[in-house]
Amino acid sequence: MSKIVILYHNNRCSKSRAALALLQVRGIKTQVVNYLDVAPTFEELQNIFTKLGTDSPRSMMRVKDSLYRELGLDNAELSDDDLLKAIAEHPTLLERPIAVIGDKAAVGRPLENIEALL
Repeated sequence: MSKIVILYHNNRCSKSRAALALLQVRGIKTQVVNYLDVAPTFEELQNIFTKLGTDSPRSMMRVKDSLYRELGLDNAELSDDDLLKAIAEHPTLLERPIAVIGDKAAVGRPLENIEALL
């Protein structure tokens, strides 16, 4: 049985394109989710966050993006749900690429994070 990787992808991002190329070169079945065209739901984002196994949704957010600061998301009092709702409303805040394989996920910065899942 071959694994299927779900790749949250932005074609305008060189890291995201590199992750997709890596999966294609390895012949790994990939379901590409162009998350800027079809934004992940709050529930999907909760699922990704759980699979990442990190302490905060900020690990899957573009914290250096100006929108992050404009929305006041650097406020330490915000809950995980507050942050995930912000990503659901503003998918540009989602870090890219993110690969999900089974019950694990990784942000592909650096690309070795995704390689470690394979």
